[in-house]
This record gives sequence, structure tokens and C-alpha cells, in this order.
Amino acid sequence: MSFGEHTSKQIIGSKGDALKGRRIILCVTGSVAAIKSPEIARELMRLGAEVFTVMTPMAEKIIHPYMMEWSTGNPVVTELTGQIEHVTYGGDHPDRADLILVAPSTANTIGKAAAAIDDTPVTTLLTTAIGAGIPIIIAPAMHESMYRHPVVMENVEKLRSIGVDVLMPRFEEEKAKIPGTEEIIEAVMAKLSCERSLEGSRVLITAGPTREYLDGFRFISNPSSGKMGIAIAEEALRRGAGVTLVYGPGTEAPPPGADVVRVETTEEMLEAVVKNIKSSKHDIAILSAAAADYGAKDRKMIKTPSGKKSWKIELKPVPKIIERVKKTDPDIFLVGFKAEFDTSDEELVERASKRMEETNMDLVVANDVARDHAGFGTDTNEVFIVDRGGNVTHRQGSKREIAEVLFTIVEEKLDGRGTGKS
Repeated sequence: MSFGEHTSKQIIGSKGDALKGRRIILCVTGSVAAIKSPEIARELMRLGAEVFTVMTPMAEKIIHPYMMEWSTGNPVVTELTGQIEHVTYGGDHPDRADLILVAPSTANTIGKAAAAIDDTPVTTLLTTAIGAGIPIIIAPAMHESMYRHPVVMENVEKLRSIGVDVLMPRFEEEKAKIPGTEEIIEAVMAKLSCERSLEGSRVLITAGPTREYLDGFRFISNPSSGKMGIAIAEEALRRGAGVTLVYGPGTEAPPPGADVVRVETTEEMLEAVVKNIKSSKHDIAILSAAAADYGAKDRKMIKTPSGKKSWKIELKPVPKIIERVKKTDPDIFLVGFKAEFDTSDEELVERASKRMEETNMDLVVANDVARDHAGFGTDTNEVFIVDRGGNVTHRQGSKREIAEVLFTIVEEKLDGRGTGKS
């Protein structure tokens, strides 16, 4: 028998519409802090969200699913069935969630999520959602000694490195307590506020290395993996932008949803960039590729005999991609990357600023690849983002975090000049 809409839903929007139209999945795990989950759910609803609950078996021993059904007005998922709830909520599905909030999260769930172990409805949902690029926030709750365990800390950082927001717990009474409800709600709103913020915009991104052949067999290149450019592309897609990814021979898989143009040489990358800017309007260009600066002056597409005692190679500069972008479209917002080796912070910023002036960039992102946490192939980076006014933003963190900071600055600059979308 149906009695119509659940009475609990009458509170939706009673405090505002900041989360109006948002579908949030609240995952509850086996921490005693699960008693806070109904309060969290209802605060989200009061701001306009539709909330659905997924619980682990241990969570059911602390708080009954009926309590969460009453709190949200929606049925609670306690097991995965033929309805494949984890795909509906966390996959590429029309009814997918806008955000997944795990509050509270045990060390057990954090570890399983980091290792992609899928033995509860919550962990299976998280694996699916991470793969689908759905925003995830985790609010840990456990004894402080558990949280301080090196492997737990490592798992927290691993999740952060792949784009999951793990909130800091409150350290009180030798416990790592769940953050306050207000802090959790603010984190949800902050995370969702940048969602789809670039809807209607188009971003061109270069990523990965290039190769300059010396003969038909050997080439000059660098160890760039493309991780930074891929993280930038993923962040642009998350914010709703259309993405053209001009990708050299990197090691990372390009994100689903991007229009990928595969290239190998710097000349091919330049041609692809110019062609795409000319053929369709792009609002932003971010050139993060580690394109080669020099190529062979006299290249013969044969295999040079390996028995030669010496081989003299004359190199010549190859065209600079960054110098052609503004000439092709003067209105495009141009972000370039400037990599240096073993320099001081001051010298790094100075060289980046000089290069920005020479190429008419709007922003330049400088990093020193000699630093352990900022080199080629790492999951982390340390950057100095410099604008045309000389303002410097220094950030160190995962490449996903760097991409998020970069787009926040780009959007601020676009808003300041009264544009941002085609």
C-alpha cells in the first residue's frame, strides 16, 4: 500500500535551495558515529537535496535501516540485488548521484576503498563511483590510534591522490571523531559549487611527451607520463566543459568523455592544436605537454647502423606551440607550463614570469622537475601559478588537487574579464 510522498520529505528546502535538485548518496559504515547520520541526512535535505542511504552490515548493528529510511524518506540499500544499485547510484546511469558522502567512514572502509575491495554495498558503490568520476567525500571516525596507523594514513593519502576528498577528523578524547555536521555540509556545498561551472565552455589541453626522431628507429624524448595533463582534463570534464585532449605518447589512459587527438612529434602536436582552435571555438587552452625543444636537423628515416663508432647529430629548434596559440585565437585564455631543473623558488617564478610576457600567456604554471615530489611520472606536484599581475599561488599536492586549484584560478580570471563561456 502506498500513502504518497513520505512525510519526511516535507523538510526538503526548508532552509534554502543551495542543494536543490542534487542527488546525494549517504553511505553509513560501522562506526558508533553512525548515530550522527540521520542528522547529516536531514540537514542536506533542508538545503534542498534528495538523499538516499547505503549501509554496510556493521552499520546496521549500530543504527537500524528504518531510522535512515525515516530520515530520508527513501528506501535504504543494505544489499546489492538484481537492481544493481551500485551502478544506478554510482555508474554511468541517468539516475547517478551528484555526490557520494561516506559519513561516518571506518578505517576498514577507507582501506577497502583505497584497494578497490568490493565486499559491502558501500565499498562496491565507491569503486564504481571512483571509476565513473563521481565526486566523493569521506568523513572518517575511529579511535585516534587507528587513524594514526601508517597504513591507514597511507590509504587516506591514496584516496586523496585519486580525487577523493577525505575530511580531517576532530581529535578529542584520544579519538578521531567525525567532523561536525556543519563542516560536513559546508564540504558538500563547496564540492558541488564547482560542479558544471564550465558548462558550455570548451577547453583544449595538451599532455604527455613528444618524440623527435633522429632516424627511422631512434628518437629524443623525456619521461613525461601525461599524468598532470590527464588530471587537468578530468577536472575540466568534471566542471562540465567540453575537452579536446591533444595527447602525446604518455603512459596514462585518457579520460572518457574527452575528444582525444593522438600525436607523436612536436610538429604534429602544433598542427593539432592550431587545427582544433581554428575549427571550433575554444575558450581555454592549457598546454601542459612536455613538448621537445629540439629535433634532428637532418633526419633520415632509416635505421642508422649500430656498428658505427660515433654518430654526430646536429639539432635544431622545433616550433614553439605556445607561441602560435594567441596568434591563432587572440581571445583564448592561455595557460602554459614552465618546467625547470634544480632552481630556487624565486628563480623559478622569475623565469616563468618572463616566459609569460614573451608568449602573451594569461597564466603560467611553473615547477621544478628535480624535486622528488614534482618530477616526471609522480602522482604529486609542486607548482607556482603566476598571473599577469605578478600574483603567485604556491601549491603542493596530488596532481588532481593541483588541477582543481588551477581551474579555480582560471575561472576567477575569466569572471574578471567578463567572459568564460562560448
